[in-house]
Amino acid sequence: MSRRKIAVAVGTLFVVQMVTALFGTSLIQAFVDGDTDRAPLTAGVVLMLCSGIAVVGIGLLMYQVLKEFNRRLAFWYPVLRITELTVSAVCGIYLLAQLTVVPNHLLWVYIPTGIGGLILTYLLFASRLVPRPIAVLGFIGYLSLSVGVPLDLLGVLDMNERAGLALLAPGGLFEFVFMPIWLFAKGFGAPPLVRRQARTSAAVAGA
Repeated sequence: MSRRKIAVAVGTLFVVQMVTALFGTSLIQAFVDGDTDRAPLTAGVVLMLCSGIAVVGIGLLMYQVLKEFNRRLAFWYPVLRITELTVSAVCGIYLLAQLTVVPNHLLWVYIPTGIGGLILTYLLFASRLVPRPIAVLGFIGYLSLSVGVPLDLLGVLDMNERAGLALLAPGGLFEFVFMPIWLFAKGFGAPPLVRRQARTSAAVAGA
């Protein structure tokens, strides 16, 4: 795939994973709140699996671009996205089999999400594949998510309420708004090597 097609595909998958996760978690939460209908619960789990598959797609596609800058670090991004899908799938299968939600199931999913996101946004910032303010927004979002998980587990806050939701906001804006819009409109910036060659050519021409 060309870099332009990868950019559009990644932007699309960011939107897909966010929408499917929102609807999936709402259906599962309805079950937690007392809705005993099995069909919506099953649909919620399926949507969460679709979200997980989308994030794996993001990881595999982004690796094709990020490896041009740092192959070793970029390798861990799809690995963590696959881990995220695995955790989500295990929690979903357990829920359908036992009709009981795994305690703090979303927090366990958030752990690889946060670590993987920090790797992604660091590489985006360092490589300038997208404007640095977008990469910084994403880094802040994933850092907030990574900090919020242990605080929730310790009972300091609830990621589903007030301060916890505020911690999710920067990451949501990055994944659902700024990153997809930029990828649809502009795609990825030039690879670092191409930029260095362009600067060298300009310097030679100026001399």
